[in-house]
Amino acid sequence: MKIIDLSCPIDNRVQDPLPLSIAWSSHEEGANVVGPRLFGVPSSAFPDGLALAGETLTLNSHAGTHVDAPWHYGPTSEGRPARTIDQLPLEWFYGDAVVLNFTDKPAGYEFSVADLQEKLAALGYTLKPFDIVLVRCDADKKMFEPEFAKIHVGASVEATRWLIDQGIKVMGTDGWGWDTPLHVQSADYHANPRPGVVWAAHFVGREREYCQIEKLANLDQLPPFGFKISAFPIKITGGSGGWTRAVAYLD
Repeated sequence: MKIIDLSCPIDNRVQDPLPLSIAWSSHEEGANVVGPRLFGVPSSAFPDGLALAGETLTLNSHAGTHVDAPWHYGPTSEGRPARTIDQLPLEWFYGDAVVLNFTDKPAGYEFSVADLQEKLAALGYTLKPFDIVLVRCDADKKMFEPEFAKIHVGASVEATRWLIDQGIKVMGTDGWGWDTPLHVQSADYHANPRPGVVWAAHFVGREREYCQIEKLANLDQLPPFGFKISAFPIKITGGSGGWTRAVAYLD
């Protein structure tokens, strides 16, 4: 079995509109600060005066590769209280996957139902319930560049609904977000101010329960189908999302 990492790193250098910070604690600091705090002992209690290194992270639950929970989209889904990330069935996040290659479309493109059907027909693949559908646009190749959040393709409302109608509970993208880039949504709204433009595809989750994985990576290393992925989200109580170490398993 070959395992392929599908995750972006938690890294200060990623050009994400949702900022994060990492403070690294050295072995010396572990001995001088953490050791005395936890044990009440001096640094001389540790071999060579060195204790354990560590890191303190300050970040949003939607930083890095992560899963959006129904609670992210709104307080209710399908007429019931929306489930948080810790309430979702783990079975959703492991299974057969299919990669739909949208690298032939320009940055900011909003893909339609017809686009999905065309891509699937070209692969000769028929979706089945609980498949995990991955949208590839190779935005991850520029995660350290300023345009990272501006260059992905995005899902239309109709395309998102159609995937859910096929029994898809989890869909993902190697772009910054599932909708079109923020500046595209903003321009659309300001040209014709109206509700239902900003994060429109996300808000489908208020009608129909589903999850999305955002900021995936290395989808170019995968075959179109014939493999499994796991993307189990971190269990954050009451969380609207959770980080995931998404990986693919190839025979």
